[in-house]
Amino acid sequence: MTPRKLAFIHTIFLLCCSLMFIIKQYSNAATTKNSPSALPRLPLVGNLHQLGLFLHRTLQTLAKKYGPLMLLHFGEVAVLVVSSADAARELMKTHDLVFSDRPHLKMNDVLMYGSKDLACSMHVRRILEASTEFECVTPSQHQNGSILSRFERRKQCCSDLLHVNLTDMFAALTNDVTCRVALGRRYWTMYLGLYERAQRVAKHLDQFIEEVIQEHVRNRRDGDVDVDSEEQSDFVDVFLSIEKSNTTGSLINRNAIKGLMLDMFVAGSDITTAMDWTMSEVLKHPTVMHKLQEEVRSVVGNRTQVTEDDLGQMNYLKAVIKESLRLHPSIPLMVPRKCMEDIKVKDYDIAVGTVVLVNAWAIARDPSPWDQPLLFKPERFLRSSIDFKGHDFELIPFGARRRGCLELTNKVSGLFERAHRVAKLLNQFINEVIEEHFRNGRGVDVDVDVDVDSEEQNE
Repeated sequence: MTPRKLAFIHTIFLLCCSLMFIIKQYSNAATTKNSPSALPRLPLVGNLHQLGLFLHRTLQTLAKKYGPLMLLHFGEVAVLVVSSADAARELMKTHDLVFSDRPHLKMNDVLMYGSKDLACSMHVRRILEASTEFECVTPSQHQNGSILSRFERRKQCCSDLLHVNLTDMFAALTNDVTCRVALGRRYWTMYLGLYERAQRVAKHLDQFIEEVIQEHVRNRRDGDVDVDSEEQSDFVDVFLSIEKSNTTGSLINRNAIKGLMLDMFVAGSDITTAMDWTMSEVLKHPTVMHKLQEEVRSVVGNRTQVTEDDLGQMNYLKAVIKESLRLHPSIPLMVPRKCMEDIKVKDYDIAVGTVVLVNAWAIARDPSPWDQPLLFKPERFLRSSIDFKGHDFELIPFGARRRGCLELTNKVSGLFERAHRVAKLLNQFINEVIEEHFRNGRGVDVDVDVDVDSEEQNE
């Protein structure tokens, strides 16, 4: 084919695409009564060219111009972006059922065994009802002993004023506890590839998870594990029992178990991120750190160990964690939802099939419900009843309602288990390092990838 013919074909193709785009625009205008504010878009790509590297920040900036409910197009897919607590409440509470579906994503099919995990499955309630036995599966104290000893070993670094990477510490803690509960073994690290390597990554993940499942199957067959014992049974044992009893029909099969195991690690990584940001904010704000230390010491006294009962008396520590979750939600953009029928939301007509993105990061920094939203002020939660359990839409780091984080109860308990570690660090470890650094005039170096707060306050 000659270059001239090829150019002619390209021209005809572009003209056809442009004509289809114009026809569709007029068709949408005629059928949609009152759509949310829509950004001007290009044919084929839609608004993709307007999205920056940090999507949640770009969407927040656009929402300031186009409103808390705005309509974008990712290619030809209509995407409704929610950036206020009131709008999120109407979608996720008033019309929760209509927006409870998930858009079909190829990556979920590749990595999550055909969307068999809890986050994407349409049978989440039946799966949860079948797995109520999992509530009793918790890591025993002696299993956590090795993790606590790591913090004791890190404490020895204080005398030499060595750098301690708190991110690695919390990641190791979270993954170790998660593996103990979910898999019955210790933390195993795997490097994930990018999108184009999804098939290869999925294969490696499947090999590892299948190995873990087969190990549990062998132990059950050989009688090495008492599956009725809370001390020995774990997440895999519980769901293997459900699969064997077939109480949920075909919902709990081998692929579903594998998808649920991956969900456990995703949930654990959220806690790691939360604790990483919490310690970063504490180290950046000496006043907050000293208040925390005073609270911990007033509750613990001369004891070296911080107990779970002590945590109930540490209101300021809980406020610090909530404030950290507000400024740094683990998932800035909630997992996408999909509208299952034509519906009216806040006087706007939302078409069936519209994908919904809730910008939890923007909602938590909205000046309407929050005073001085860019400042780290734990004190705001001492006089507020707002919590992160999904009932208060001003703070939804784990989502809300029907499609909120399905492991929310486990996340909250896990979060305050990490609070136990933070309190222990503040009581024994951090103080020695900080005081020595300030005495030498060096201050504290908190290494984070993107300090968005300081950037915004300097603008």
